[in-house]
Amino acid sequence: MNAPEPIARDALFLADTHEVVNVSHELVDYNAYLQDAALLDAVQREGAGWAHAALTDFGRLTGSADYLELGVLANRNPPELDTHDRFGNRVDLVRYHPAYHQLMKTAIEHGLHSSPWTDPRTGAHVARAAHTYLQTQVEAGHGCPVTMTFAAIPALRHTPALAALWEPKITARVYDPRNVPDARKAGLTIGMAMTEKQGGSDVRANTTRAYPAATAEGPGAAYELVGHKYFVSAPMCDAFLVLAQTAGGLSCFLLPRWRPDGTKNPLQVLRLKRKMGNVSNASSETELRGALAWMVGPEGRGVRTIIEMVAMTRFDCMVGSTAGQRAAAAQALHHCGIRRVFGRVLNEQPLMRNVLADLALEHEGSLALTMRVARALDHREVEHEDHLVRLLTAVGKYWICKRTPNHAYEAMECIGGSGVMEDSIFPRLFRESPVNAIWEGSGNVQALDLLRAMEKTPAVVGAFFAELAKARGANAALDRRAAALQREFADHADLEYRARHVVDGMALAIQAALLVQHAPAAVADAFCASRLDEGGARNYGTLPRGVDCAAIIARATPRA
Repeated sequence: MNAPEPIARDALFLADTHEVVNVSHELVDYNAYLQDAALLDAVQREGAGWAHAALTDFGRLTGSADYLELGVLANRNPPELDTHDRFGNRVDLVRYHPAYHQLMKTAIEHGLHSSPWTDPRTGAHVARAAHTYLQTQVEAGHGCPVTMTFAAIPALRHTPALAALWEPKITARVYDPRNVPDARKAGLTIGMAMTEKQGGSDVRANTTRAYPAATAEGPGAAYELVGHKYFVSAPMCDAFLVLAQTAGGLSCFLLPRWRPDGTKNPLQVLRLKRKMGNVSNASSETELRGALAWMVGPEGRGVRTIIEMVAMTRFDCMVGSTAGQRAAAAQALHHCGIRRVFGRVLNEQPLMRNVLADLALEHEGSLALTMRVARALDHREVEHEDHLVRLLTAVGKYWICKRTPNHAYEAMECIGGSGVMEDSIFPRLFRESPVNAIWEGSGNVQALDLLRAMEKTPAVVGAFFAELAKARGANAALDRRAAALQREFADHADLEYRARHVVDGMALAIQAALLVQHAPAAVADAFCASRLDEGGARNYGTLPRGVDCAAIIARATPRA
């Protein structure tokens, strides 16, 4: 037998070593709105069906490969600070990558910063929340100035003269990132500066002082502020709502980056924060050296005034974390619908089905609660809805934001080792996941805020149980949880110590009540069976027997 002809050594090295098979592909060029069944249902249910066409177009944009790449670039190229120009002049200029500016431009041109204020109608907050949810899945960091601009309006309206002057430009659908006085712009963005080194969440410990700039004092009057702010997000915003002490106590002020005469206001950026997440967004430490500002709201009632802004940013934390859950679950579901292991596609394997369905359930509960609060925001003239906003914003901000980090990790584990790599979206999702739980009031702050709401306005508790009662009799586990919560509220001993336990129970109960009323039976039954009797002390992928995992997975999986 003749020996085979030897292969040339160079040919061996040039030959392919293997064929690339059994791998996933990027989840791009799909409609992020139409492929999200839970969102489609929520938009219709909560009163924003009229926005379906606009959301369809926006879903096509936010699911496109080119637009998703903007999120990658904005985080790969974080902002940089120039405190001075090359001639030594103080400029306090933060430079962003063009991708960041494009994301900002799109958000503002679609009204994510203003639409409920400029077009207040049934479903306005729901439609705006849906757009924000889709946009956030592309990139979360730029949402910070967008949400602060949106949230500033209710606070600013405490002083109508200031609102009349500033609101038209704040709500305009014009993004102008130039570092020029606000008089030269058609559209403005607004930031917020509350916390200081010594106080953090305890803003009443603030030491920044406000001194009258003229004889006039009180709402709408000019003051000069001296002090510091330890956490100023988006320092390139055109103006900021800040807190400072006056003779009458802690007060709220509107502080622009430029004075009316066109000179730079002495709000000086010391450094940018080095954050583990929210990388595309600049957050800074600043000093105020006689910065000109105008009082917003009554003197000495600064917390009450600015809390109007904080309440809306807390709602957007719910939106943002729910979006993070959707982004993570969508990636895991997409991957596991393609990858084969041990002879079967991953989403056909019983244990992986358990995990994927559980991740989808978490997101469904988060979205149901978030969009219910959005509907309540659209109807605050109704006492019941107003009470729900007050209570459920704290519940949702606490629960949804706190559940997101472990959700992001578990979804990452579905991908395996490649999910940990920096060329995957998961490191960004994971680093972003704790942010909303900490910013705008951490978990303890939310739990205590809920107790304060109950004490100040006991009727909010009645509104909560009235909402649960809409699902009474539909699920035995939910009925048991509602009864247990009634007993919790009747026991006033150590309530502050038990606050997290109580809020946990409230969050699961209201999510379950909403899903029992509105979600497919497979989703509602699985949520109640896995979360109500067992509570929250469980890992993902521990759903009980009898859950229709296939139906849950099919409902949640995006098709690209």
